[in-house]
Amino acid sequence: MGGLLFQAFIYLCAAVIAVPIAKRLGLGSVLGYLLAGIFIGPVIGLVGSETQTIQHFAEFGVVMMLFLVGLELQPKMLWEMRSRLIGLGGLQVALTTALITAAALMMGLFWTVALTIGLIFSLSSTAIVLQTLNEKGLTKTEGGRAGFSVLLFQDIAVIPMLALIPLLALPELVAGSGESLTTAAESHGDAGHHHDLSLVDGLPGWAHALVVLGAIASVLLGGHFLSRPLFRFIAESRLREIFTASALMLVIGIALLMTLVDLSPALGTFLAGVVLANSEFRHELESDIEPFKGLLLGLFFITVGAGIDFNILFNDSLTILSLTVCVIVIKGLVLYALARAFRLATTDGWLLTLGLAQAGEFGFVLLSFSLQNQVLPAELASTLSLVVALSMLLTPVLFIVYDKLILNRQPDSDQRRADSIDETGSVIIAGNGRFGQIVNRLLVASGVQTTVLDHQADIINMLSKVGVKSYYGDASRPDLLHAAGIESAKAVVIAIDDRSRTLEMVEHIRRHYPEVKILARAFDVNHLYLLNKAGVDIAVRELFDGSLELGKAALRAVGVHPFKVEKMSMAFRKHDENGLNTLYELWDENTEMASNKAYLARAREHGDTLKGMMETDRMQLHDRSERGWTPPPKHYTKDMGE
Repeated sequence: MGGLLFQAFIYLCAAVIAVPIAKRLGLGSVLGYLLAGIFIGPVIGLVGSETQTIQHFAEFGVVMMLFLVGLELQPKMLWEMRSRLIGLGGLQVALTTALITAAALMMGLFWTVALTIGLIFSLSSTAIVLQTLNEKGLTKTEGGRAGFSVLLFQDIAVIPMLALIPLLALPELVAGSGESLTTAAESHGDAGHHHDLSLVDGLPGWAHALVVLGAIASVLLGGHFLSRPLFRFIAESRLREIFTASALMLVIGIALLMTLVDLSPALGTFLAGVVLANSEFRHELESDIEPFKGLLLGLFFITVGAGIDFNILFNDSLTILSLTVCVIVIKGLVLYALARAFRLATTDGWLLTLGLAQAGEFGFVLLSFSLQNQVLPAELASTLSLVVALSMLLTPVLFIVYDKLILNRQPDSDQRRADSIDETGSVIIAGNGRFGQIVNRLLVASGVQTTVLDHQADIINMLSKVGVKSYYGDASRPDLLHAAGIESAKAVVIAIDDRSRTLEMVEHIRRHYPEVKILARAFDVNHLYLLNKAGVDIAVRELFDGSLELGKAALRAVGVHPFKVEKMSMAFRKHDENGLNTLYELWDENTEMASNKAYLARAREHGDTLKGMMETDRMQLHDRSERGWTPPPKHYTKDMGE
C-alpha cells in the first residue's frame, strides 16, 4: 500500500509542478507532462519498471477522450465528415504506410518487417493532438476538423492492422496470434487486462463477424433506447456521485465489450458518444467524465516521458534522431500534400501537417503485438519504440512552431483561466461582444445588476478600462454558470457568437433551471426554430430589428409620413411574427428549408399576403389621428385640399 501511495504521490507532484511551469512558458500542458515523466523516470529514477503497467491503465484516458469527442458530434455531423474521414484519413494512412515501407526496404529490411514499420508509423497520437487542439481552441477550425477526421480513421484502421500483423510472421510462429490479438486489444483501454475473457476465441470467421456486428449494434441501439430511461432513473435519486458512477460504468462497460470482441475500445466509446450526442444528459456526462479524462491523459503523457530509454538513445543517438526526423518529415509531406489536394486554407493545412506528423500511442500497441508475434526482432522494436516516444515528445514543439511562425500571434486568451466571480446579478449575460454589450448597457442604465461572462480576453480587458465589470470564462460551462449565480438569477441572456454553443446552453439551462427566463440571440430563422425547440423563452434574430430600422429610415427618406412609417413597420413586424409561427409548424429539423416543399409553398403564400396588405395600407389616406400624432409638413394641408 505504501509503495502505491508513494508512486501516486510522485506522479501527482511531477504534474502539479511541471505543468503550470510549462504553461507559463507557453509550452502547453502536454509538453509539461512529458518533461515531468522524463524527470522522474530517466533523470532521477523515482519510477521504473511499473511505468509500462501504469501506461496501459492511463491509456484509458484516450478512450474517455474519444467518448467526449463523440458527444460533440451528432450523427448528421459525422455523416457530413465522410469524405474527409474516408478520403483524407484513408489516403494519409495508405500513402504514409507506402512511403515508410519503401524507405525501410531501401535500408535493407525484409518486406514484412518494412510493412509492419510502415503501419506503425502511419498512426498519429490521438491523445496529444486532440488534447492540444482543445487546449489551444483549435478544435472547431477547418484544420482541427480535418485532423480529427484523420485521427478517427487511424483509430478504425488499427483493427485491420491487428489482424494483418500475425500474417506477416513466419508460419510456424503464428500459432499464438489469436491470443495475442486479444491481449493487444485489451492493452489499450482495459486496465484490468483479463486475458482469458473473449467472446470470439475459437469462432469461425462468419460467427466472429456476427458477434462483432452484434456488439456494435448493442452499443448503438442501447445508447439510443436504453440510456435515456436509465439516466432518468438515476437522476431522480439527485445524488451526483451516483450519476458519476453511472457515467463511468457506461464508458468502462462499452470499452470492455469492445475488448471482448477484439475491437478498439476507443472506437466503441466514440460511437456511444455520437449516439448520446442528442441526449438531454449530454452535459452531465461531459462534466462527470472530463476530470477523469484529464487526469488519465496527464498520467499517460507522464508515462511516455518516463518510459524513454536514454541508454539506447545515447548509444546510437545519430540513428535514432535521424529516424525520428525522417518519420516526421515523411508524414509531414504526405499531410501537407493532402491538405493542398483537399483545398484547406494555408494555416489549416499547416495545422494538419505539424499537428499529426508524429507517431502515436497505438504505435506502442502495434510494436508490442509485433514483438509477440515474432514479426520484429527485440532490438529493432526497442529502437522503434524510442522513435515513437521521441516523435510524440516533439509534437508540442511542432505546435509551438505553428503558433509562432505560421500564425505569428502572441500568446493571448487561449492561455487564460476563467476568472473568479465575486459578484452575481439578477441577469447573467453570456457573451459581451457587439450584441451583448448593448443589452448590458441598457440593463445597467436601468439599474439592473448583471453578471457578464465572455471567453475573449481582449474584450474583457477593453471593457475593464471603460469601467464595465465583466468576467473571463466560457459561459457554456455548467460550473461557471453555477459560479455566476444562475440558481438565483431571474434571466440569462445568451449573446455568444456561436450557434451550436448557444443551443447547448439553452438545452442545459432549460433542463436544470426551468424557472430561469432564457433570452437568446438567433442567427437566422432556422436557428430561431432550433432555439424554440430547445425551450428558449425569447429568441431575437440579430439582424431583424436593425434591418427594420434601416427600412423605416429609407421610407422616411422617400417622403413617407413618419406616422405612416411606424404603422407600416408595426404591421410588418406583426405579420412576420405570425408567419414565423405558422411556418414553424411545417419546419423539419432534418430537412433543409430549400428542400422542404410545404415550407416553401407556405412562405410564398405568406409573402404574397404581406405584399397585398402593405399595398392596401399604402393606398389609404391619413386619418385625423395620424395628423395629430406628429406635426404635419407645411405643404400637407394644401396638398390635402387639392
